[in-house]
Amino acid sequence: MEDTLRALVKGAVLTPGHERYDTERQAWNRTIDPRPAAVVEAEGPGDIRAAIAVAREHGVPFAVQSTGHGTLVPADGGIVLKTSRMAEVRVDPERRTARAGAGAVWSDVIAAAAPYGLAPVSGTPAIGVAGYTLGGGTGWLSRRYGYAADNLLGAEVVTAGGRRLTVSAEEHPDLFWALRGGGGNVAVVTSLEFALHPVTDVYAGMTLFPAERAADMLARYREWAPDEPDESNTSIILMRMPDTGGWALAVRAFYTGGAEAAERCLAPLVDAAGPALAGGFAAMSFAEAATAFGGPPPPPMAVRQHLDLLREVPDDAIEAIVKGAEQPVSAIELRHWGGAMARPAEGAGPVGHRDVPFSVITTAVLDGSRDAAEVDERMREVTGWLGPHVTGGSFLNFLTDPGRTAAAYTPADHARLAEVKRAWDPDNILGRSHNIPPAAAARAAS
Repeated sequence: MEDTLRALVKGAVLTPGHERYDTERQAWNRTIDPRPAAVVEAEGPGDIRAAIAVAREHGVPFAVQSTGHGTLVPADGGIVLKTSRMAEVRVDPERRTARAGAGAVWSDVIAAAAPYGLAPVSGTPAIGVAGYTLGGGTGWLSRRYGYAADNLLGAEVVTAGGRRLTVSAEEHPDLFWALRGGGGNVAVVTSLEFALHPVTDVYAGMTLFPAERAADMLARYREWAPDEPDESNTSIILMRMPDTGGWALAVRAFYTGGAEAAERCLAPLVDAAGPALAGGFAAMSFAEAATAFGGPPPPPMAVRQHLDLLREVPDDAIEAIVKGAEQPVSAIELRHWGGAMARPAEGAGPVGHRDVPFSVITTAVLDGSRDAAEVDERMREVTGWLGPHVTGGSFLNFLTDPGRTAAAYTPADHARLAEVKRAWDPDNILGRSHNIPPAAAARAAS
């Protein structure tokens, strides 16, 4: 297999023993330790076609990763395709669009769009554009402009059968629909074209308050959130401070308007939280805000994350969130969704549960200070306390448990994705991710 890959692929082929193999085989989330037979650093679509063909011929696992943030299932003994070298970004300021290669990260797009006063519906700057968008993509502009997947205009892909296709609402519309939220299940993206928006200055930041204010603050947030304007995107976080190990309450906000309007909007939250401990909000450019919010690219780490969706936030749910801060977790966030995310255009892709307005995200970093099994048990305990109040749904980009993939979709969308999968990847070659198995042929024929 190695000789065949080297003969067909223009990019580097890294196998065990190569000086870069151990670095490039790893995912960002170190909860897995993948050991593929080869890592292929694709230079273009031809390398992708070749890698897929070799994986099919030898019957070995095949996985795709750019930054590796979404890699949760190891391709042991198989081929890991890296797209990091395919990172070109082109902006069309007249059409307000960008085209990004499969290996581009959001900082590449933000920097290219900023000189034109434009911005993408982006995630953390170090996150890959492709994985984020295919998984739905909720960012600081999403309450105003929808999910990243809603802003996808077209894509260049290589199918599991090795075909190179241009995909859009007019060309292969079933595949285009599935790309907008279905993860990497139906094709390997080589480039994406998406809308940009006229966003220059924003009002953004994060302010820390005493954790003792958490219950009152969360109660105020649930009352305030239904009237939150689309220009505003907020969350309330109970977070463990890395320097002291103690807890603080954070109000995080991003407002796409002037400072005066933003301050009026956020005043009820800030006033309810009491005197601030640190941080603050300020007017800045979108590019500055994206960098400030993302911070330096976090190093690879082992992370557990669990997202639950709630239609309402009753007192018992607030009590569960506050109680969760007594456990060995790193952060618990209450986030308000809604806005344009809850108003999809006709034909929108299979993104999440758009009608559910709140989420609780529980995160734990496995830093070695506690046994991983103990942390997992405590995580289950925290999420169990919320159990009576959650819908059972989740959101693909925040899932670190591949066993919960179906929870990211409505039953109808999941069934439709399985049909698209059967049409384009019946052998489930692209299943080393949040897998959606192809629909059974018997069911499709019935």
